[in-house]
Amino acid sequence: MKSTVLVPALVLALLAACKSYTAPSNTPPTPTHTTYSAVGDSATVAAKLVEFRAALGGGLNAPNSPPADSGRREINWDGVPAAVTNIDAFPVDFFNVNSKRGAIMNTTGTGLRVDSTDFANGNAALADQFHAFSPRKLFMAVGSNQVTVRFQLSGAATPGLVKGFGSIFSDVDKAGSTRIDFYDGNDLRIATINAPAQAGAHGFSFVGATFTSAVVARVVITSGEAALDGTIQDITAGGTKDLVVMDDFIYGEPLPVQP
Repeated sequence: MKSTVLVPALVLALLAACKSYTAPSNTPPTPTHTTYSAVGDSATVAAKLVEFRAALGGGLNAPNSPPADSGRREINWDGVPAAVTNIDAFPVDFFNVNSKRGAIMNTTGTGLRVDSTDFANGNAALADQFHAFSPRKLFMAVGSNQVTVRFQLSGAATPGLVKGFGSIFSDVDKAGSTRIDFYDGNDLRIATINAPAQAGAHGFSFVGATFTSAVVARVVITSGEAALDGTIQDITAGGTKDLVVMDDFIYGEPLPVQP
C-alpha cells in the first residue's frame, strides 16, 4: 500500500512564489530617444535641420572654442585645408586637435577621406553620383563603409557624452542601407536609426536622434552597402550595391562623463 505525503499549503505557496520571482536586472533601462529624418532636396533637409538643432538646445559653439555647458558642434568638411583633402589619410583627430570640436573618427577600413571632387578623383564613374549638401566637400571611409565617431571634451583627451547626433547623406537609394548606431558610456548600443531612402536620384537624406540628456559616447555610421573603389558603381548606374557618402555632422556639445 502506497503512503501519501501531504505537502503543507505554506510550502506550496513558497514554491509558487519562487517560480514567479524574477531577479532584479543590473542593466539600466535603455534611454528613450527622438528620431529626426528627412529626404529630398537641400531645402527639405534644411528645414528638418532647424528642428534637430533646436532639439539639441543652445547655439552653435564655434570651432576651437573651449568646452561649453550646452549648445552644439557641427562639421561640414568645407574648411578642411588642401593638404589633407583628396588624400586617403585624413587625420582621425583633426576635429579635436587642428579644429577643436570634440570628435575623434576611426574606421574598420584603411583610412578616411575628405573629397572635393564628389569622389570622381578615384573613380570617374562617380562624377555625377554624389552631390554636396554644403558645397563642396564630402566625407567617406577608405576601404570600408563604416566610420566611428567618438566624443571628447573639445580640444581635450577627456571622454565626453553628447545629447544627440545626426548626419546628412548623399544618394541613399535603398532602404536599410545606411544607418547610425548609438552607444553609451558602457559601450551598450542604445539606438539604431536608418536613413530614409530617396525617391529620385542623387538627393539628400538626413537622420539624427536626440536623448533627454547627454548619454552618447560614440556612434557608428554605416554609409551604404560597400566601400568606394576605383571600379565599383552604384545600383542606379548598373552596379549591385547602394553607394552612399556623408556630408554634415551635427551633434550636441560633448559634456563630461558624470561619476
